[in-house]
Amino acid sequence: MDYRELGRTGLYVSEIGSGCEGMVGKDEAFVRAYVDALEEGGVNCIDLYAPNPDFRSYLGKALEGRREKFILQAHLCSVWKDGQYKRSRNMDEVRAGFEDELRRLGCDTLEIGMIHYVDSLADWDEIAGGDVLKYAESLKKQGIIRAVGLSSHNPEAALAAVRSGAVDVLMFSVNPCYDLQPGNENIELLWADESYEKPLLNMDPERQELYETCQEKRVGITVMKAFGGGDLLDASLSPAGVALSPYQCIRYALDRPAVASVLAGAHTLEELKKSIGYASASEEEKDYAEAFAAMPKISWKGHCMYCGHCAPCPKGIDVAAVTKFLNLAEAKSSVPETVREHYAVLPHKAGECIACGACEKRCPFEVPAVENMRRAAELFRS
Repeated sequence: MDYRELGRTGLYVSEIGSGCEGMVGKDEAFVRAYVDALEEGGVNCIDLYAPNPDFRSYLGKALEGRREKFILQAHLCSVWKDGQYKRSRNMDEVRAGFEDELRRLGCDTLEIGMIHYVDSLADWDEIAGGDVLKYAESLKKQGIIRAVGLSSHNPEAALAAVRSGAVDVLMFSVNPCYDLQPGNENIELLWADESYEKPLLNMDPERQELYETCQEKRVGITVMKAFGGGDLLDASLSPAGVALSPYQCIRYALDRPAVASVLAGAHTLEELKKSIGYASASEEEKDYAEAFAAMPKISWKGHCMYCGHCAPCPKGIDVAAVTKFLNLAEAKSSVPETVREHYAVLPHKAGECIACGACEKRCPFEVPAVENMRRAAELFRS
């Protein structure tokens, strides 16, 4: 298993993380077996959006003696009321729900306190100016949580939160179909048939800006919905019209700027172990470029996916990495220092490009890589 730094938190999370839906509604023995499989596979990041009290208690027992091996992404504002889940902004409910979570998990501290389900700009504005954010910040100041997070499906709300500087971690829905859709408060539109009736071209600019802004501000992204609720794995259900493998979906998400961990959904131990298998899968199994290029109604023509098909360069340039840094830099009025520093440590720079075009011949998306190298050489030299 490979691990990535989660933005500016100082935490290192496994590239494959785990959602919790597979443990909800199961007995204590199953939850323990699930956690055993996570530990054995090197998975250290678990999202805990579900407020189900039995799940929290079973997980707490399963973590006994090995709590330090896991990074827990707990959710504020996700509460249990009248026997069911509820999203709440009522501070009495929010505090009681979080205190219940600590008690049932047997923890004094949690790594990430995630402000739950912020899908509208109005909701974020209310949170930013109200008691929910103040509560999260107070928990961080007291050392009860290490980082403040926010979960969202809407790039507009997520961008506002990230730009505010108040959020250390963003939990966001990332997959190759959602990324084509403009932001909307109605998340049902992300998967509605009418949203895919016309051909779709390239990533939504606001989503691209979100990922690049997270990279610039060192806000780590943990990914939900990488499989689109499983629909992307089934050609008859996928809006893309073709089935992708779990490994292709995971690799796509991990290739986006600022992404640290993909919280793979699994309802069985077999599904969980399949996702964990990504760590030892071959590059051929992970490769998504040819599958994407063949999608009948979707086109990424001219858009670098950072997939690495451009390699190898005869001069040793990491063309995909240079292009990523170029895109991050060109999105701003000046080159961010973090981008400049990451570019500076590359062993071979864009200025070494001899314009042979080998990279362009291999690119499934017809990206003008030679021109990108020219622009990068000029930009980073200035």
